Amino acid sequence: MIVETLEKTELESTEKFVLPTISPATNEDILAYLRRSYKIAEIAASAERDTLVLNICEQLGITISDEELQAVGDTFRLEHKLLGASETLSWLQEQQITVEDWSQGIRVALLTKKLQEHLFGDAVDADYVSNRDDYKRVALSQILVSDLTDALKIVYAIREENASFCALALLHSKGKQSKENGGFVGVRFLKELMREIALAIAEAKEGEAIGPVQTKLGYHIVKVEKWFPAELNEIREQVLESLFQAWLQENNNSTLRI
Repeated sequence: MIVETLEKTELESTEKFVLPTISPATNEDILAYLRRSYKIAEIAASAERDTLVLNICEQLGITISDEELQAVGDTFRLEHKLLGASETLSWLQEQQITVEDWSQGIRVALLTKKLQEHLFGDAVDADYVSNRDDYKRVALSQILVSDLTDALKIVYAIREENASFCALALLHSKGKQSKENGGFVGVRFLKELMREIALAIAEAKEGEAIGPVQTKLGYHIVKVEKWFPAELNEIREQVLESLFQAWLQENNNSTLRI
């Protein structure tokens, strides 16, 4: 009887409660959210980068033609299934932007790519020809420990006892990323790795565990998950973006000279 009464009371309470209507967020609402979620600095940095790109492109005479803008816009619509005017307008409304906002976004993205090509295109091509192996990429896992004895025990467990690399990383790795991800640290260019590790894995086969390798951080047991061939056409944009970011960082507190 008591249970039935409680259930009835809860049901009546639920029926009386009505969710308020949620109005679309205003610009002020969005800005307030960015502030309280600590994302203002990130957004501000992106805005500053766009402004910088526009200013530099204007100085260098780098422009975008109407044909280029139209071609990228058509590709964007296909990728996002905006096949007709009604779909496009509905998407713009959802994003709370105008056609001009959308076009400006495409324009800035195109100008950024053109600026990257202007600054680093020839250098990337020349460096690729001279240092092709540096452009190999590797999916890598690692276990990082500070003590050599511990490292040797882990290597023995992997090779002789067929222990799980992932489980050992979760238990023993001192590296934050590798510990959280069961050893996996991502896909890296060989040239991005610490020199000792790059040399140690240069001839390693997929699935092979190497180490321990000593660096200034400690002792690494590394596992090559997969090799990716050094095909520049597949990674060129990524390399240009990496060089551009490094260039922006280097010149962040000084006058940019081109």
